Amino acid sequence: MERDEIKELHFISSIENLESILRRGILSHDKASKINHKSVALEDVQDRRRGKRVPNGDLLHSYANLYFHARNPMMYYLVSNGHDDLIVVRVSPAVLDLPDTVLTDGNCASEGTRFYPSPEGLAMLNSELVFARYWTDTNYWPIREKKRARNAEVLVPSLVPSRYISGCYVDTLDKRTRCQAFDDLPAVRIRKEIFFR
Repeated sequence: MERDEIKELHFISSIENLESILRRGILSHDKASKINHKSVALEDVQDRRRGKRVPNGDLLHSYANLYFHARNPMMYYLVSNGHDDLIVVRVSPAVLDLPDTVLTDGNCASEGTRFYPSPEGLAMLNSELVFARYWTDTNYWPIREKKRARNAEVLVPSLVPSRYISGCYVDTLDKRTRCQAFDDLPAVRIRKEIFFR
């Protein structure tokens, strides 16, 4: 993957968390667990992530996690299971240069996912898989690998400061209106295709 392929990074959240995100930033799982928020995390996935460490020894839950693109298997699962309050927070790729940021070539909860230092680890990521529009296949193992890679992550220690937030994507006019009520949210756009609509 080349750096110039990354126009922005994404964070999937409930719209109910937007005020907190704009005030506090995008928090790690550990930090978010200490405040009132509406989690969209899948508990079975969080169970696999709990206790897992990145190569430097820090716990995975001590990192805020972003996706290279939110139109991914996680979003598909959430939408398919009735989550109608989702938004995608857009984040500047400048976070790739924050100290101790880590890249993964797939979902952190999956076996076989590799971790790399950012930004030099971008060279190890397969952009065709990470940015693939579809991850279907006629065979089980290729589907599994494509889904894993499509959920590649950027892990930022502790939190992503709100100054890196460049806007958000929504799928309805109502959500756009709610997001536009925040003066410090630069750009709000409707992008239904990200939400599989």
